[in-house]
Amino acid sequence: MIRKKRMIGLMGAVAVLALGSVFPALADTVYVDASSLNFRNRPSMDTDAVLGRYERGTKLERVADRGEWSEVRAEGSKVTVYVASRYLTTTAPMANADAGQKAEESPYVDKTWEVGLDAAYPYASFSRISSGKAIYYQNGSEKRNGKVVCVNAGHGTKGGSSVKTQCHPDGSAKVTGGTTGAGATQAVAVSGGMTFADGTAEHEVTLAMAKVLRDKLLAAGYDVLMIREGGDVQLDNVARTVIANNNADCHIALHWDSTEKDKGCFFMSVPSNRTYRAMEPVASHWQSHNELGSCLVEGLKAAGNKIFSSGSIEMDLTQTSYSTIPSVDIELGDKKSSHSPETLEKLGDGLLKGIDRYFGF
Repeated sequence: MIRKKRMIGLMGAVAVLALGSVFPALADTVYVDASSLNFRNRPSMDTDAVLGRYERGTKLERVADRGEWSEVRAEGSKVTVYVASRYLTTTAPMANADAGQKAEESPYVDKTWEVGLDAAYPYASFSRISSGKAIYYQNGSEKRNGKVVCVNAGHGTKGGSSVKTQCHPDGSAKVTGGTTGAGATQAVAVSGGMTFADGTAEHEVTLAMAKVLRDKLLAAGYDVLMIREGGDVQLDNVARTVIANNNADCHIALHWDSTEKDKGCFFMSVPSNRTYRAMEPVASHWQSHNELGSCLVEGLKAAGNKIFSSGSIEMDLTQTSYSTIPSVDIELGDKKSSHSPETLEKLGDGLLKGIDRYFGF
């Protein structure tokens, strides 16, 4: 009988050791290595498992490593929660550099991080304002579809209007007018934008619109690259475009026009100028730019938004002159147009419909 009990005890010890070898019990210190990281009540990607978020550099005690997931607790807490193991590090990372670009909480996101302009990126050398960082939101939901949308809230770079960048990579002159006139070879790095009839600055509205669209995209399963999350980001139009080229599947810049007619939505299409369309990278990508723009307008119209004329105006832009992914400047109205929360929601619904249409979802 004693021998039998000893055998059972040994078997139990072996079972515990075997379990520990798969999911070792720990008591080590780890840190969050992401702009923010969801913590959950169970090891699951379900959105209803999310309890909150830890910021970059948060110090945690890891009590169990379960492979893909780690069981952790914050300092001073007895409650354990679950986080994705791959976003933990044993050395304290640097804190987020720019409070104005702080990632915002979303139940659909598992990890966020900063994305800057890499000097090795093609066309990066043409940027003149490039110290800022965009924020990447990695979708953590079961709906994740593998597509990354760059959402670019137009304007919002302090000092941008006093700096100029080259209009085209080959140094040729602009073929249409706009903020910078036709024939110019240098354009304003980032314009200040207009002011709505009610006195609201355009850069405030484009940011609000960007956040609405971001949340709708995340809920639909997209990853999102947010160029601007705060009142200012030190990235000019070239830097924004080049960052998008290398980290996203499409690039959508949000704007309102400077006219005062409440004329509705339209996109800036690639000019039907033979020389311009023969210049790289425009030559290889202009058709995808126009296709994306057309899909956005169709989506906006389907959601009940007002569309201006045929839905497009030809415009030679810095953005499309440097884009190597489908890229569009979408104008969502003008100075006289409403920018109420209800209007932004309706515009966001339309933009999402257009993006889904473009990717075939």
